[in-house]
Amino acid sequence: MTNKVLFSPKTKDRLFRIYAISCTVFALLVLAVLLIDILIKGATRINWSFFTNLPSRHPEETGIYTALAGMVSLLIFTLLVALPIGIMAGIYLQEYGQKNRLAKFIEINISNLAGVPSVIYGILGLQVFVRMANLGNSILAGSLTLSLLIMPIIIVSTREAIKAVPDSLRQAAYGLGATKWQTIRRVVLPASFGGIMTGIILSTSRAIGETAPLIVVGALAYVPFIPEGPLDQYTSLPIQIFNWTSRPQQGFVISAAAGIIVLLLFTFILNGIAIYLRNKWYKKTSQ
Repeated sequence: MTNKVLFSPKTKDRLFRIYAISCTVFALLVLAVLLIDILIKGATRINWSFFTNLPSRHPEETGIYTALAGMVSLLIFTLLVALPIGIMAGIYLQEYGQKNRLAKFIEINISNLAGVPSVIYGILGLQVFVRMANLGNSILAGSLTLSLLIMPIIIVSTREAIKAVPDSLRQAAYGLGATKWQTIRRVVLPASFGGIMTGIILSTSRAIGETAPLIVVGALAYVPFIPEGPLDQYTSLPIQIFNWTSRPQQGFVISAAAGIIVLLLFTFILNGIAIYLRNKWYKKTSQ
């Protein structure tokens, strides 16, 4: 007996293409509906007072001033911790690390850490930084937790950017008498700068929108003051949005929609910078 073929390979390819396009269109439509709903609700609330007012029990008077200050402070300390460690770890693993089973095991685990749910990092930060290091619910504890969250992304993106640099550039530098570190500092890193910056900005945009780890390590929903140091208590814009969405008043729902718009603008700007740097880097390396 011969097996009957219901569809030819070309028909299967066509059906799969239609299915993939349909799924993409459906996802985009859902996203468009959500964005339009948020814009309609929150656009009327965005004004200068919304950026300069402190949180309030009255929805028409509340603002995101302390949330923005806390988010910026959180990101500054996060990048101060994550960037040097992540970039140097990526350089070591790619340029100095030996290609053996242990190195492969480390590489696999770093890649897997990039996909671990963020709440797991929050639990780790709660135990290590809040309780064992006795940092409490401070900006430093939240920054260290977010640093653990984005560090695998920075390491992987740094390695991939360095790996993309042609080996002929290294050999040319060695031929001119440069040492390994001189070659990395003056040849490899400038050539891979765009890719490294892309990874940094994308990891930063992820850290901006994280709420679960900050809730676990004790970020406050209501902070009526601007943090002045790394050990001060804080709030963040995602935490503030989460707090508003749990309120029954319609005015807080509108404020939450406005906060989401501001958060999306931050994310779009960072992603736009990443795309620009990536395209500029590709043009430079292709010349």
